[in-house]
Amino acid sequence: MTEPLGTLLAGTGEPALVELRAALRELAGVHAIVVDERELKRRVYRVRLATAGGWRRLILKRMDPVQARRTALAVERWLPAVGLDGAGPPLAAVAAARAGDWVWHVYEDLGDAHLAGASGDDPRVRAAAELIAALHVRFADHPLLPECRAQAGDLGIRAFETNVRDLGAALGRILRAGAEPEHAALCERLIARMDALLAQRDARAEALDAFGGPETLLHGDLWTTNAFVLDGPDGPQARLIDWDHAGVGPAAYDLSTFLSRFPPADRPPVLAAYRAAVERAGVALPSAAELALAFDTAERGRLAGCGLWPAVAVLDGAPEWGWRQLAGVAEWLDELEPVLA
Repeated sequence: MTEPLGTLLAGTGEPALVELRAALRELAGVHAIVVDERELKRRVYRVRLATAGGWRRLILKRMDPVQARRTALAVERWLPAVGLDGAGPPLAAVAAARAGDWVWHVYEDLGDAHLAGASGDDPRVRAAAELIAALHVRFADHPLLPECRAQAGDLGIRAFETNVRDLGAALGRILRAGAEPEHAALCERLIARMDALLAQRDARAEALDAFGGPETLLHGDLWTTNAFVLDGPDGPQARLIDWDHAGVGPAAYDLSTFLSRFPPADRPPVLAAYRAAVERAGVALPSAAELALAFDTAERGRLAGCGLWPAVAVLDGAPEWGWRQLAGVAEWLDELEPVLA
């Protein structure tokens, strides 16, 4: 494939391609040629351009304006404010649809240096754990934290309670509208779980406050596929991409997500690396036993949030996808095990 930028993503049905192509011409030159393009996942593409200055490898990601603004603030304002300029995704250009409903972010391609499949004692994982610790420690009680919360939202006990209440309410509306017996049973099962979680709200709030770690800026989606570690002149250099779900809340929220992406046997060395890093900065991390309820609260609140949009989809006329996803959420809740054994 060798095509001019004017044909980039042609046939994909993606919006705002005129604006995206114009941004790429400004970034890579008007004579840049598309040598290769491929879809990595929905709304995300990898492209390779031939330019007057050589090859240019880029990632193109389409986001809604809120997500795009949150990510741009993290990259261009928040992370630099605490000396973590190079810790986020390498944002190279931004293109917005004229109607304002979609925004394209263009990133320098970091390759495939993510941590998916890495073992807990891998030095690259330790580098990522140390970066996560630095993020949490440096933003604890930082003057920008109110701005972060206003722009990115809250991921603490308020998010837990909101997700649980909203999912229960959406499921109740589905029942009142009428559902097949199998689907009604699924709704009733999930509502019972949400009611039980609401009854535990105060105990879980106390656990987050006492043992959730400092309230800080959170990445919010710390899968190992969002943690990259590159070879740098002074050793491994970690970067965190995809700040779409950033927010403010207890450090346990991020830590729980990251640890859960490793097999149980690999989690202790990851936690040890994080613990050592925060303690070097003067922050004491609770014991594994004390962290348990904080982690469980983060995970169950997150799963409740995962169920909300499928429930809305059922109500909005996309029942096949919605019921399938709701069944998956119910299964995840049933099978959820402690992050730390």
